[in-house]
Order: sequence, then C-alpha cells, then structure tokens
Amino acid sequence: MADNYTKLVRNNLEEIYKKRNTEELLQCLPGKQEGESILFPAFGEICRISPRGIFLGEEKQESVIGILLSLYALHTGAEEPILMPLKSFKDFPGSAPYAGAFVSHTQNVLISHVPEIKKNMDIILEKFKGYENTDNAGGDAAFTLWPLPKIALTYIFYEADEDFPASVTCLYSNNASLFMPMDGLADVGEYTSAEIIRLLKM
Repeated sequence: MADNYTKLVRNNLEEIYKKRNTEELLQCLPGKQEGESILFPAFGEICRISPRGIFLGEEKQESVIGILLSLYALHTGAEEPILMPLKSFKDFPGSAPYAGAFVSHTQNVLISHVPEIKKNMDIILEKFKGYENTDNAGGDAAFTLWPLPKIALTYIFYEADEDFPASVTCLYSNNASLFMPMDGLADVGEYTSAEIIRLLKM
C-alpha cells in the first residue's frame, strides 16, 4: 500500500506541474517561492512542494498526507476563501459516501478529549494559527483552525450534562469544496483532529 501511495503522490505532482506554472501555484495555494520550491502553511507546519517531492516540516510525504497536500495543490483555485456561513460536511454535494467516516474520524474521535482540549486550547490555536470564537459558533467552547490556507474548520465542543452526552461538531468554511475534492475534504477533517489529539499527548 505504501508503494501505491508513493505512486499516487508522484502522479499528482506530475499532474500539478503539467497543469500549472509557478506563478499560478504561488497565487492559488497561496505561497512564497524559495528556489524551485513553493512554501505554504499546512496543518501547523510549513509545506514545501516542488517537482522533486512534497515535504511537511522536514519529512518527505509519500503517504496519505502527501496525497492530501498534492490534491490541494492540484485543485485549489484563485478564489478567496469564504468563512461564513459555516457549512456542515454533509451539506456539500457529493459528501454522502464519506459522511459516516467523517463523523467517526473527525468529530466523535475528539469527544473523550473535550476537557483536555479546553485546557490546552492555546497550544492548539498557536499550532494552527487559529482563534477562539464561542460568540459565533456557540457550544461550551469553539475555535476555528486553518489546516490549509483556503480551508478553515470550526470545532464546536459541548460538555456532557444531565440531559445530553458530550459531543463535537466540525464545520467547514463556506466554500471549502472549491479547493479540494470531497474525499480529500473529509481527510482534512480527519487529519486535523488526529493532529489535535497528537498535540494533547506531547
């Protein structure tokens, strides 16, 4: 499977550089040029993309995250991101095949971590250059993260009470689907939630 992932990343890179020139990539990601590479923020790290490969931080990405980053570079357009009104994943056209996995791997996976997330919110917000926004989103706590430059996720956390169990809702920036195919958009949520959990364990 790892070999298949590597081939997919390489195929996507070839397609990116056939389809787009450097100036277009700089505008669409958006990013800045450093030698033959283009740098842009991704999942709290600096992503470096060039015909030679995709790196997140210092690590070359030839697995699922490499595919995700290459899909963003391949599909994102020149449009500006629109945050509001926030949009549920299930409300994006074509999301139905991925909706169950999204709920399980993006939202429900965080439920048991809600108290820790509230205590460590500053660390999470700093990592993802996010901000707290309880006023706009509701819940007992809420914040917006930017895992990719044009895709924002707003997480809303509800603590358990005598009537309802704890829950987590994740909403997307309004036009997020312009910048990533639907399976990749679901994976953005899953990977961001996994990174939140990883930060809590550091």
